[in-house]
Amino acid sequence: MTGTSQPGPTRPRRPRPDQPLRARWDPIAERDDAAERSGAGNPVVRFFHDFGWRAYAVPVLAVLTVALIVVTAVNAGDDGGSEAAPTDPNLRNTEVTTETTAIGAPTGPINDAALPAGQLPDGGPFTRAGDKDYSVVRGTTGKIGTGSEVYTYTVEVEKGLDPTDYGGNQAFAKLVDTTLSNQKSWIGDGKVAFRRIDSGEPDLRISLISTDTARELCGYQIKLETSCFYPPEGRVVLNEARWIRGATAFGGDDLTYRRYLINHEVGHGIGYEHHRPCEHEGALAPIMMQQTFGTANSEIMALDTDMAADRSLTCRPNAWPYPDK
Repeated sequence: MTGTSQPGPTRPRRPRPDQPLRARWDPIAERDDAAERSGAGNPVVRFFHDFGWRAYAVPVLAVLTVALIVVTAVNAGDDGGSEAAPTDPNLRNTEVTTETTAIGAPTGPINDAALPAGQLPDGGPFTRAGDKDYSVVRGTTGKIGTGSEVYTYTVEVEKGLDPTDYGGNQAFAKLVDTTLSNQKSWIGDGKVAFRRIDSGEPDLRISLISTDTARELCGYQIKLETSCFYPPEGRVVLNEARWIRGATAFGGDDLTYRRYLINHEVGHGIGYEHHRPCEHEGALAPIMMQQTFGTANSEIMALDTDMAADRSLTCRPNAWPYPDK
């Protein structure tokens, strides 16, 4: 049948097979038109319509920003708390022998004007360069003290030292033994005990050492003769120059100074890493104060710039951890 076709809905023409497919001419416009028709009067709908995906990103970013601020503030609070809590110098580090550097000798740059307080006094001769090898002085003891923490120790002297300078090996060993066995020494708290051995591996090697070897083990950042504890060898380093000549703060009382030297460096060896300042004017100095360099805070703080203390205080020389025992 021929004739004019009846009008009807116009349908989009499909491309011929030899033509590429084409997307709808404006699908977004159609979506937007539909959105406008469905929510033309709704401000929320208009907001999401105007900003699209950004409308969702803004609140998400806001939440993340607030969370980041909170975390940063909490971390800052933690850091501030740790800085505000100084290390308690009275605490012991029982793992001190695992350290790899010397403990007890001053480090870092020091103003030369501060050095005279710790200068070596005039006196007898001492050996500057030993052999860097050691002789164990023969002799043993039973348990010294009642404490359950027993430290074994040997008494050693570096080879190459002249016995006539320091009084001989047995005299040195005797003073070590009598010092550690005194109730005013470390055994006075009832926790620590000692036992001297002359063979096997000790916990501590209490050693009289030449100045050059002491400088090698303890460091020589400041140009003063020092002693220290050297953990890699478990060695309590007693500088022979100090043993013979003492320290200015002790006013020529070399016996008291030698006892101080033993107790102080053994103190490092049993875990008292940190030095202490004078805490009361005119009181006996704490055994872990650096009395070799002075008993006034102003003197030792010139060498230990990190120490916080009253610079005006001065103590009296003291050789013992527990002087009131």
